Amino acid sequence: MRAGRATRVTLAAAVFAFLTGFGGPGLALDRLDIQVRGGDKSLTQLVNSASLLRTLSEEDQTDPQDLVAAARADYGRILAALYARGHYSVVIRITIDGREAASIRALEVPASVSRIAVVVDPGPPFTLGRTRVAPQAPGTALAPAFAAGRPAESAVVSDAVAASILAWRNVGHAKAGVADQTVIADHRAARLDVDVALDPGPKLRFGPLAVDGARRMRVARIIKIAGLPSGRTFSETELRKAETRLRRTGIFSSVTLEEDDGITAPDLLGITARLVEQKPRRYSLGAELSSIDGLSLTGSWLHRNLLGGGERLEFKAAVTNIGSDISGVDYGLDMTLDRPATLTPDTTAGLVFSFAHADEVDYAFDAVEFGLSFSHIVSDQLSARGGLTFGYVKGSDPSGDFDYQSIALPLGVTWDKRDVAVNATRGFYLDAEVKPFLGLNDTSSGVRATMDGRVYRSLASEGRLVVAARLQGGAVLGPEILEVPRDQLFYSGGGGTVRGQPYRSLGVLVPLGSGSDFLIGGTYFVAGSLELRAKVTEKIGVVGFFDAGSVGTDGFLDSGAGSHAGAGLGVRYDTAIGPIRADIAGPVSGDTGDGVQFYIGLGQAF
Repeated sequence: MRAGRATRVTLAAAVFAFLTGFGGPGLALDRLDIQVRGGDKSLTQLVNSASLLRTLSEEDQTDPQDLVAAARADYGRILAALYARGHYSVVIRITIDGREAASIRALEVPASVSRIAVVVDPGPPFTLGRTRVAPQAPGTALAPAFAAGRPAESAVVSDAVAASILAWRNVGHAKAGVADQTVIADHRAARLDVDVALDPGPKLRFGPLAVDGARRMRVARIIKIAGLPSGRTFSETELRKAETRLRRTGIFSSVTLEEDDGITAPDLLGITARLVEQKPRRYSLGAELSSIDGLSLTGSWLHRNLLGGGERLEFKAAVTNIGSDISGVDYGLDMTLDRPATLTPDTTAGLVFSFAHADEVDYAFDAVEFGLSFSHIVSDQLSARGGLTFGYVKGSDPSGDFDYQSIALPLGVTWDKRDVAVNATRGFYLDAEVKPFLGLNDTSSGVRATMDGRVYRSLASEGRLVVAARLQGGAVLGPEILEVPRDQLFYSGGGGTVRGQPYRSLGVLVPLGSGSDFLIGGTYFVAGSLELRAKVTEKIGVVGFFDAGSVGTDGFLDSGAGSHAGAGLGVRYDTAIGPIRADIAGPVSGDTGDGVQFYIGLGQAF
């Protein structure tokens, strides 16, 4: 099959078809020979990836009917793959036992197939000549790759047309589309000339939002959560934001916003939300095991739509340090009731309640906190939160009983630019919070601040070698150390801070009148982690890591602060919900622990 010379085609033709999701290349079997003339390794890999015959041979599929069908499909698949690389003078020959596959009729399929040969001549790479997509919406910026002299990859042309139409849709022209197109492939000059005429259509406004598929959810609340600005100028961006808000509730397994075919006079475009609600309840269980800290169990129960307005009720329970050699069992319960689209479509209001019991080496306490919270989605990567809470902590340590009561105003921001949250290979994550608190009765007032930053960089393709770094820090400013609620102080050690050191083993030693000391958390904390993650196979990876932490009372890394470090190795096994983690670590410095520790959990350490 040969592409014609100086052939005029349209954008809808195969010139602009490009294929995604090709499988990886495999080793050729004796009965299948794929040859790409010219010896270009990247094109050879591309053709092998595109070939359905290659996939069948790797799977040992030998049914003649399937092989003939795959051979027929490979003409188009290979052609589209090479068009995507800018090769438009392609010659493809696929022979089955010496017969051209395209000439084998459906009723002439042989009873057996012994040899298939695929010979591809990609021809020269084309460059772009004339590049015109017009008219353009104000402010449209096309990619630099869509310019004369650049490689004529089909995706570059398709992306330029799509970006131009999107720009018109974002300024109200919802019916923008291609009116005419002329694409000339000049084979003698190896040049592709592109001339596309757009029809912006009329400028429209959002009409009313109709809802299809609501069962338990009230329609009025669906419209409120979507936040589609009815009556305002149509915008593709606003349409997708409304779709995202509905998905973010977790109530629906499928969300699609469809535009009406017709226009309601004078200039309104109706939108229909087609929804599929999923089961309202969800349960989850989790476990993590450490050789020193013992067993930790977690569980949650969630109702996605408690009152029919998108209210999200969730209970989380945790029991930790089960079987620990160094402390008693800790347990706690958290309850949140969130209501989306409160104040604005992107703002969620919530009621929060938590109870925690801690039984540590040198102290024990019970803590209760309840209050009101607000979270606001600024963008897909950036969110902010705030609230007003009352906290009560009562317990004892070797210095005596303590009782703290305070009102806090936590304010925080999260900026998440990771490619995959549970197993990042590039990007960064930053979470920061400042919490001023007002002490009641004899409790002191002050400010507590925390920060958690993470950076990921891939050193090899497809995330096969990744460097991950983490920096944590915190400080309590204002009160003396014994005037701070114990659950607001900082410790280091364990799976969340320094692996290889016992859980919360590093703090501050407070002297007693008898001359002995007891351990308490510090008012300043900093910890860093560095990991090198390597994939051995598609499912199995290995990790080397180093962690270090410091806790003090007079500043970060002050001369009186205590410090320790740990290092180790780990194995990861990828699953659909994240990697299963198994780490072994030991102390590198400090006097808070000795011997190795084991950690097992779900997801990367950070």
